[in-house]
Amino acid sequence: MRASRLLSLLLLLQNRGRLTAAQLAAELEVSERTVYRDVESLSAAGIPVYAERGAGGGYRLVDGYRTRLTGLSGGEADSVFLATVPQAAAELGLGAEMAAAHRKILAALPEGVRERAQRVRDRFHLDAPAWFREPDRVPHLAAIASAVWEQRVVEVRYRRWRSEPVDRVLAPLGVVLKSGLWYFVALPYPAAPGCEPRTFRAARVDGLTDTGERFARPDGFDLAAYWERWSREFEASRYTGTARVLLTPRGRDLLRVVLPPVLHGALEAAEPQPDGRLCAHVPFESVEQAVAQFIQCGPDAEVVEPVELREGVLAQARATVRRYAD
Repeated sequence: MRASRLLSLLLLLQNRGRLTAAQLAAELEVSERTVYRDVESLSAAGIPVYAERGAGGGYRLVDGYRTRLTGLSGGEADSVFLATVPQAAAELGLGAEMAAAHRKILAALPEGVRERAQRVRDRFHLDAPAWFREPDRVPHLAAIASAVWEQRVVEVRYRRWRSEPVDRVLAPLGVVLKSGLWYFVALPYPAAPGCEPRTFRAARVDGLTDTGERFARPDGFDLAAYWERWSREFEASRYTGTARVLLTPRGRDLLRVVLPPVLHGALEAAEPQPDGRLCAHVPFESVEQAVAQFIQCGPDAEVVEPVELREGVLAQARATVRRYAD
């Protein structure tokens, strides 16, 4: 722990130049007395750190003392600082580690590349969660991530969608952040031959226990490839019906706002009709959800079929008229 703190202190001085004991103490979350001892330890180890006294004083390194990492190009350094999401690292329990890694990389870069990477960090910010939705509460995420990393079997209490919670024994293979929502991929343990991994929502884990057992990771498992395939299949499985809809140009624009991007292709493929409207075949998840979507377009969207969907939209429109008439 102390060795890590000494390295962090050294890197802070390399990155920022002169810092006071109070500033170092705040960054390292220790007392100023601890900073004094750590500086003495660095000096005793041959690190050229010295104190400047006075109003503008503080600790600094001898000019030119720097560990350099010359293997990164400017673009590579940019990508390192652009591809990080601090909130995600914090939720995984790696916030302090990410900050320390950034300090080490920044300190090791040559001067010109370091300034460029600093500009990227100052001017670009990645915000993973989607709009109008609170991030998932995932109290067991760090434990799940640890089980993935250490290949440990865990027993979880999992809250299924519209169903009773179940107890599962799982071998977690990977963690995925999708639009602010955390998922993890796991195999049942022990897994039968040919058993496929499954995807779980991390926020639905109500309890987790480390069994103390370790598992062997399947040869050739590719988390990114699995997630891409599973995502396509999941999206396709959600749309159980198709609506034939007549749209005005305005209706198509309104529906483009209402529908998820994966369905925009159905609107682009809409065919012109003799009355000037467009005929689109739009997939939907359920009649209830489709009614809520199409009713938002008012008279600019007319559902032709299926009949139950048309009747649902009509009933909703009549109920709205009655409410306003009253």
